[in-house]
Amino acid sequence: MSEISQHKKGLIPTLGRVIGQWLDSDFRRADAPDPATLPDRINWERTLPFIFLHLGCLAVFRVGISWPVVIAAVVLYLIRMFAITGFYHRYFSHRTFKTSRFGQFLFAVLGNSSMQRGPLWWAATHRHHHQHSDEEIDIHSPVHHGFAWSHIGWLTSMKNFPTDYDRIPDLRKYPELVFLNRFDQIVPFIFGLAMLAIGALLERFAPSLEVTMWQFFVWTFFISTTVLLHGTLFINSLAHVWGKRRYDTGDDSRNSFLLSLITLGEGWHNNHHRYPHSVRQGFRAREIDPTYYGLKLLSWLGLIWDLKPVPQRVREEGQQPR
Repeated sequence: MSEISQHKKGLIPTLGRVIGQWLDSDFRRADAPDPATLPDRINWERTLPFIFLHLGCLAVFRVGISWPVVIAAVVLYLIRMFAITGFYHRYFSHRTFKTSRFGQFLFAVLGNSSMQRGPLWWAATHRHHHQHSDEEIDIHSPVHHGFAWSHIGWLTSMKNFPTDYDRIPDLRKYPELVFLNRFDQIVPFIFGLAMLAIGALLERFAPSLEVTMWQFFVWTFFISTTVLLHGTLFINSLAHVWGKRRYDTGDDSRNSFLLSLITLGEGWHNNHHRYPHSVRQGFRAREIDPTYYGLKLLSWLGLIWDLKPVPQRVREEGQQPR
């Protein structure tokens, strides 16, 4: 057999495996190697989706800009950031409030449109972070791995790709969440088609807005999603090296007003690491926490309930001079 034939023979199974894992994140899970044995380095199979997402932003030089598409991109950023911070983080990862089975699925779908993978993977990964915050095995600690790796490098490693279902026994019992987690590319794909359709409708029926289909798509899908991704990732990287520390949490978590603006309240990271069970991360009135305000509104509407508060002893501890 020629070298070319051997290369093709080996390439087909490799491509099948790559495509399979992109379509199903649990693809051949039983046959996969133990993640602990995999090298913790950048893997091209995991990097391609991020390259595609970032390269798509460059199309802005082709499609241009208009106020309607900028406003749409910002609104989608805020809505999906709320889904990530309020539900992927404060609900799925920490269970700081309760909601209905339909409610958790609805916001899981909305969070999944952010292209930050499935809710179960997100929750399992984040629970590992809290258990080992800024230890050597914390997969995105800037203290041990540097800024670039803690920001986005860790996402490109196959070692961090599988979902550790053992960390989320409270969530893996819901088959609809497991399905959404396994096939985490379905929702982003539908979201992209929806943005194309809306753009086409605006171009056809609202010509006065001067919005084209591709302009709307580039801004609402590529640009909004990419900025949203990095906004979320700044908590992993910057919030452990930049800001002030009110509590001695045993790690390098810090509070940052600027990051709280970017992430709708997640910037009060030192507060959060002191008491992650609270639905509120801005422990003081002047610490703005838009995600908390949104969750309070949902509670008034009866969509969520049993919001866990910050204990008074924790508040008083934070008022003591350090």
